[in-house]
Amino acid sequence: MYVPRAFAVDDIQILHQQMQACPLPVLVTHTSQGLLASHVPLLLAPDEGAYGTLYGHLARANPHGKALAQGTESLVIFAGEQAYISPSFYPSKADHGKAVPTWNYLAVHAYGTAEVFDDAERLLALVSRLSSQHEAGRPTPWAVSDAPDDYIESMLKAIVGFRLPITRLQGKRKLSQNRDAADQAGVRQGLLANSNPQDHALAHLMVKE
Repeated sequence: MYVPRAFAVDDIQILHQQMQACPLPVLVTHTSQGLLASHVPLLLAPDEGAYGTLYGHLARANPHGKALAQGTESLVIFAGEQAYISPSFYPSKADHGKAVPTWNYLAVHAYGTAEVFDDAERLLALVSRLSSQHEAGRPTPWAVSDAPDDYIESMLKAIVGFRLPITRLQGKRKLSQNRDAADQAGVRQGLLANSNPQDHALAHLMVKE
């Protein structure tokens, strides 16, 4: 990912927060047949390794699992808030007209080589943790133990798990940091004037930056 210094994020805690805020990242692996990409919910273990470790699972029928087992490096893309930035947002446009459209966004790229496993006990622990994470806050959270044991046993046979220690972590927060204060204020006002909730979220992030 191209990351100009003005947009770079090096704080691991901030990067981890952005990763945990993205419930369905994209796992990308290069194979001899080309690139494979899967949208996969992941667990982050922030204290495992220098940059944390990711855990997830794939359908056993998905060829991506076999690609991971070959020991090829993978990239996991965590996308955050994003919004189109119109040149009309910039007050400076009225002075010189030197403005073009752009996009503000948050993104984190995590790199590493995965270890694949299919041990039933380990898979059960993984899917239980994933379910607990995404059911948290619901009035009546569903748990894996709510389903019949034989059904869960059959479901576990249909998946493979993976553990991906992160060896490299890149973060980008493109929030108009390369513009002057007046243009930044104009971008915030322009985003807040739109009806898209993501535009509003991005405008509030610009205030915190």
